Amino acid sequence: MKMPAGPIDPMMFAPCGMNCQVCYQHSDHPKPCGGCHSRSLQKPKHCRNCPIRECTVKKDLSYCYECLEYPCKSIKNLEKSYITRYGASLIQNSCFVKEKGLAAFMKQQKAAYTCPACGGILSLQDGRCSDCRWRTDNDL
Repeated sequence: MKMPAGPIDPMMFAPCGMNCQVCYQHSDHPKPCGGCHSRSLQKPKHCRNCPIRECTVKKDLSYCYECLEYPCKSIKNLEKSYITRYGASLIQNSCFVKEKGLAAFMKQQKAAYTCPACGGILSLQDGRCSDCRWRTDNDL
């Protein structure tokens, strides 16, 4: 899957601070899901049953950072996992969006996760391109 020519769809920004566009579950599947905000049945089961997303729905929020309890225990636990496993901070992502806007964040993400070899999408999880399989630890 190629990185979109235009801006990344704002629907790809999950309530927790994840950019769904760069998730391997989105970019590396023949039928990609529409992101956390979508009702797509293509979403992985753990995404369809996400307690964090359900919390934002219940509280009528779009994003966790809008909550008075942010960051809650659930976000802190997910943050720890993402930092440990992928070197990515969902809290930093959310703070960036809150301060500079979603369009600026998605522009920054597009620059960071576009494959330099072919223009595909680099997975946050393993740095592998969805198209040419190039990895971020490869030398060009």
